[in-house]
Amino acid sequence: MHDSLYGLAVVALTFSALALFALRVAIRGGVRYDRVESVGGSPLLSQRLVEFGYWAVQPAARFCARAGITPNHITWVSLGLGLGAGVAISFGLLGLGALLFFLSALGDCVDGQVARLTMTGSAAGEVLDASVDRYMEFAYIAGLVLFYQGSAPCQAVALLALLAAFMVSYATAKAEAMGVDPPKGSMRRHERSVYLIAGNVLSSILSPWLEPFPRYPELKAIPALAALIVVAIVGNYSAARRLWLTARALREKAGRPPGT
Repeated sequence: MHDSLYGLAVVALTFSALALFALRVAIRGGVRYDRVESVGGSPLLSQRLVEFGYWAVQPAARFCARAGITPNHITWVSLGLGLGAGVAISFGLLGLGALLFFLSALGDCVDGQVARLTMTGSAAGEVLDASVDRYMEFAYIAGLVLFYQGSAPCQAVALLALLAAFMVSYATAKAEAMGVDPPKGSMRRHERSVYLIAGNVLSSILSPWLEPFPRYPELKAIPALAALIVVAIVGNYSAARRLWLTARALREKAGRPPGT
């Protein structure tokens, strides 16, 4: 099976769900979820698309709840899929890696919904879910680091994207730990997932037409590299801004002037 077919499978699943969502909105109007309202959208991923993602996984969540599948079961399966995605990417199977990570990301959405439907959410479950998220994202981007092993600049971009992924999450967790409202910003996990998956999907489909570059033989999978560049630049800026806003909020909370 050619690797591009896995990428096409992601495209087919996504656009089929989008068509159903558009039909639903046309017939019954838009959807609104309290959780999505609290998360909101950003210039990189609109709130309507976040609502679409939340709506699209609800049937799977209801099925799991009825079947007695627990949130932790889904979380562990998501971890396995995420690790498999990283391995596939490291061997150059970008389409397969994108499909596995796509399914893993869906599982990450479903487990939270199942926990709410069955009222089985817990602090321990949230810790497991957050930890698995970090491992999944590390595996995915680490796979790209290995994929670009022939090019130090491309590897550096991938490592900067990995740094952005961890620092955005750290900045949010630090604000919560210090008792201030986490600053909002771009490149949250669901946004990073969309861009990274899209980059690999497009690479698996378009690379035969985009490559090779005779003068730059190490330059490959251009859409995947472009996605890494966006995550690296926007994500690190967003993380730095979040930390700065958190520090300012803490100074104001302590009664100190903002610049001290």
